[in-house]
Amino acid sequence: MHILFTRPLEDSSEMILKFQKLGHKVSHLPLLKIEEINIGEINFFEYQGIIFTSANAVKFLDIKKIDKNTLCFCVGNATEKKARGRGFQNVITAEGNVRNLKELILQNFNKKDGKLLYVSGKIVSIDLSQQLEKEGYKIKKIINYRADYNKNFDENFISELKLKLPDIIYIYSENSASSFLNFIKTYQFDSLFMDTNLMCISEKTSAILNEIKWKKIFLFNPGEEEFLLYKI
Repeated sequence: MHILFTRPLEDSSEMILKFQKLGHKVSHLPLLKIEEINIGEINFFEYQGIIFTSANAVKFLDIKKIDKNTLCFCVGNATEKKARGRGFQNVITAEGNVRNLKELILQNFNKKDGKLLYVSGKIVSIDLSQQLEKEGYKIKKIINYRADYNKNFDENFISELKLKLPDIIYIYSENSASSFLNFIKTYQFDSLFMDTNLMCISEKTSAILNEIKWKKIFLFNPGEEEFLLYKI
């Protein structure tokens, strides 16, 4: 099968290699451009735990003055891997979505034990800090990166993509879906995906792309990409 991944290369490289080893043709179309936001210095001693809802949140955080044994909550495996790679030792990981992450925090951190630092991007599908504050938690939210639409695409790649359309496309966020819709309309792919299966991380994400005709639309959690191949 021909599979199209749309996350930045840093987040997709392992998955690309894995699918290539399985014998699939894999293309890469990064839909978002990730940029760091300068947040200044943080007094990490004020917090008894840190929440990361993406690998980029870990990547762009200056951790020189953080105790690596601080309790660290991660939204999924990719975020956990990035956190452990940067030295965090005490990591609790959800199964790829914010709802599960919230439940893990409720189960593993007593709101009386102190304050949590929540690190995220500028655009989030669910504001976990607001949800935890409603539960009585003390949360400090910081935004240390932004994701903008990538508008710099190789014309040769686009021509090749039209000649060999993907059987499967993975979309990982509402922001990515909006960027992809812009790409589809800009390069006139509107009527070309009728034999393509769209894999989306949530219903809100798929809703953005509902105006395009797809073969089928599936919902998935990160980590289920290979499993979905056998549902088609």
